[in-house]
Amino acid sequence: MSPYDNRGGYRRRGSSSYSSGYSHSGYSSGYHHRYSRHWSFLRRHGLVATILLVVALMGVGLILWAVLGDDDGAGGTPAATTPSAAPSTTNRAQALAQLAALPVRNQDPWETYDRTQFGDPWSDDVDVQYGHNGCNTRDDILHRDLVNVVMRSGGCFVSSGILHDQYTGNTMNFVRGPNTSDEVEIDHIVPLGDAWRKGAQELTPQERLNFANDPRNLQAVAQSVNQDKQSMDASEWLPPNQAYHCTYVERQIEVKTAYRLWLTQSEKDAMGRILATC
Repeated sequence: MSPYDNRGGYRRRGSSSYSSGYSHSGYSSGYHHRYSRHWSFLRRHGLVATILLVVALMGVGLILWAVLGDDDGAGGTPAATTPSAAPSTTNRAQALAQLAALPVRNQDPWETYDRTQFGDPWSDDVDVQYGHNGCNTRDDILHRDLVNVVMRSGGCFVSSGILHDQYTGNTMNFVRGPNTSDEVEIDHIVPLGDAWRKGAQELTPQERLNFANDPRNLQAVAQSVNQDKQSMDASEWLPPNQAYHCTYVERQIEVKTAYRLWLTQSEKDAMGRILATC
């Protein structure tokens, strides 16, 4: 084998390295090895620097995304509006005074309760707000509590709207129909069964009819939460949305005061604890 190769240099015997034979021009094999080591160092450390730069840029991007959010305005599901019900300091003093004045007694028997003792459901023949306006009470409350309301011709029946449910903090659509109307129910803030056990038996039939249709005691809510509540008082049940607890208890106290109802001791204690946080 010739000591010369096709790169114009020669090969040392017993060696796999090549020399150009021009060491005096600065292209010696020693310089080549130093240059190779230097280039290898740069490649290794350059790769590390690149990785660190990419990680840093990703971190900055994540921070900007978290602060600014996805603002491209396309796609996705809009976040549900959560209604807020800030405690009312104006009503707190009045509620505390009324709570102190409400009598505390044991419950009357439950077995004698019947829904018919509060008259026809959603009667307009009442002496409270919206009474004798020609519309049923359920639609009066839907009209009051929903937003973006669409009415049927005639002006009484709510066809559709949006409910910001104060009990749950959720937002839901209401569409009138045989399979959808019941998704929004009208809750008696002081339940009829609870009222019956705590003084309503002593009311006149007209007073009970007024009580069942009084807008102060009515709230449009999701069916599920209304069914969960049933006839429980404040010592047994409160709305899942804690932001509404103060208003809820204040309204119960207002209604029980207006209709001369009473409380159990556990109910009064629970109301006092809630008002202490308002």
